[in-house]
Amino acid sequence: MSALAALTQEVLWAFFLAGALLGAISQRTHFCTMGAVSDVVHMGDWTRARQWLCAIGVAMVGFAALTDFGLIDPSKTLYFSTRFMWLSTWVGGLMFGYGMVIASGCGNKTLVRIGGGNLKSVVVFMAMGVSAFATLKGITAVLRVNTVDTWFTEIPTGATLGFLAIPGLGYILGGVLLVLTLRHKDFWTLDSLLAGVGVGNLVVAMWWVSGHLGFVPEHPETLEAVYLATSSGRIEALSFVAPVASTLDWLMFYSDQSKVLTTGVVAVAGVVLGSAASALLSQTFRWEGFADARDLGQHLVGGVLMGVGGVTAMGCTFGQGLSGISTLSLNAFMALVAILVGAVVSLRQQAARLERTACA
Repeated sequence: MSALAALTQEVLWAFFLAGALLGAISQRTHFCTMGAVSDVVHMGDWTRARQWLCAIGVAMVGFAALTDFGLIDPSKTLYFSTRFMWLSTWVGGLMFGYGMVIASGCGNKTLVRIGGGNLKSVVVFMAMGVSAFATLKGITAVLRVNTVDTWFTEIPTGATLGFLAIPGLGYILGGVLLVLTLRHKDFWTLDSLLAGVGVGNLVVAMWWVSGHLGFVPEHPETLEAVYLATSSGRIEALSFVAPVASTLDWLMFYSDQSKVLTTGVVAVAGVVLGSAASALLSQTFRWEGFADARDLGQHLVGGVLMGVGGVTAMGCTFGQGLSGISTLSLNAFMALVAILVGAVVSLRQQAARLERTACA
């Protein structure tokens, strides 16, 4: 095995193990963005929201440190762009946020639920993957490119908060989030710290693996700099919409020699297996199916909305809400706000529907 092939395998194994750890942590602690928003809207409980904010804070501080120490080049990340895609991220984010509520969870939660024996999430996985692939290369891709993607603001220095020219902005914003979460005494539990600090550090670790360990300054064949095993050819961390589409593509065309494993595909597999292992060890694994046709329809629609919306917004609650936002990308901030708005609207509609049913 050549040194380049061996290094590629190291990168892939690192992402697989990170995915497995994420799956185990999410299954044990119930770490979930949709669940966090639901807890706040319905019960006023901020526990899981603080876990999520803590993870963002850790990821921001970690990304800033990797950049300052010269371990990664922020301009080479998947999220660096001179275009502020404000309409795409807003529309896509609204679709994703609305869809993840009726599909019972975001991309990561869908994978975690599959590992726990939830057959409904298998259907969501398929619907999300197919619709995401169509929005990357198919019929909805043409619609996306010719509509929302045509509206953007060009920022020559990069569509990030870096234009504010505030030294150490990543440390400042990340530190504020950490203070806001860690100052609550009830947050200092094993599960909350494992979810917040653990998930945040997994994102940081994958930035290092993708941008430093997997960086080859001069590929022996092309003589160009390359980031090994990433689907975009740029530095990537954790995301769970486009990688689900890539996973289906890899499975369906496995015999095609041009289809190779990427960091996203192995991370998807890792989350499912990590969640399954945690569920089996904790004896919480159980098979679960649809209650009726209405339940099936809602999850199908939710999966499609997440697939189309996630690609249009250029990321999900992980892709934009953790990995992207740690880079201080303006697109990530817009997508995250839209996802939250879409989720709240969907939750309010569900509550109103239940209230009408109860009254009837």
